[in-house]
Amino acid sequence: MQHKALKIAITAVVLVLAMAGLLWSTLREGTEYYKHVEEVMVQPESWHGKRLQLHGYVVRDSVFVKPDTLEYRFKVESKGAVVPAFYTGIVPDTFKDEAEVVLKGTLREDGFHVDRNGVMAKCPSKYEPKKGTT
Repeated sequence: MQHKALKIAITAVVLVLAMAGLLWSTLREGTEYYKHVEEVMVQPESWHGKRLQLHGYVVRDSVFVKPDTLEYRFKVESKGAVVPAFYTGIVPDTFKDEAEVVLKGTLREDGFHVDRNGVMAKCPSKYEPKKGTT
């Protein structure tokens, strides 16, 4: 009887460890941090290579599109902190100077490299009253 209980206990431990390992490896690769530019740029080295969703605003007059390509270079800022960004692909219609954006990608030494389809530009609400009117 004691031998059978030991087999069951060992089997249970093996299954729990296998499930924990599977869960850990899945979450480790799929984890993305949601951060604002000013949070990341305090210590950018600690964020290099990590998957991020980076929130900020497109800096006015910083958008450069390489002629005859879909290669974009622009700057994103938040509370005075600025990071250069690089993206290749189609941007949303709402992507423009001073647009609020969330970028998915990876921070590297030269700036933020945005994933394919990783630009989300927020649309200003049509239902907010204009400043100065009630």
